[in-house]
Amino acid sequence: MVLDVLSARVGGKFKVARKGRAHVVEGRLGPLPGRRVVLAKPLSYMNVSGGPVAALRQFYRVEPAAIVVVHDELDLPFGVVRLKQGGGEGGHNGLRSISQSIGTKDYVRVRVGIGRPPGRQDPADFVLRDFSSTERKELDLLTDLAADATEAIITEGLLAAQNSFHAS
Repeated sequence: MVLDVLSARVGGKFKVARKGRAHVVEGRLGPLPGRRVVLAKPLSYMNVSGGPVAALRQFYRVEPAAIVVVHDELDLPFGVVRLKQGGGEGGHNGLRSISQSIGTKDYVRVRVGIGRPPGRQDPADFVLRDFSSTERKELDLLTDLAADATEAIITEGLLAAQNSFHAS
């Protein structure tokens, strides 16, 4: 959903990539002339998204530190967005797959809080469920916030983006 917001900002539509089993859109983000970006949504299951990310990284000749991964985060309350570079995967199988496939954990993450499952609900079931009616009311704001944070990373750098988005 965040990438859909960003694709609208670059004025592009996702198309199947020539390489990498993903939908991609190329464009520019930020003040003119803008920073060149390749937005990608792997077509694989999330748990094995590393293969498409690695293939796209190689095809576009992108250093791991220039990769920005937007992902759901159980360890943050719903609506909270946090930014970081490197570190552990926190049990997130998609991040683990990416780290293994590109050979490093040194990439930027936009962590979008979805909160913990209630009671004893299985976390795997929780992340696959639809958003509650209360969450749906705030979803547009959350996706815009995560897109703003991602764009700030790309145009201003991680530290400046963290200073802006972690203050809230």
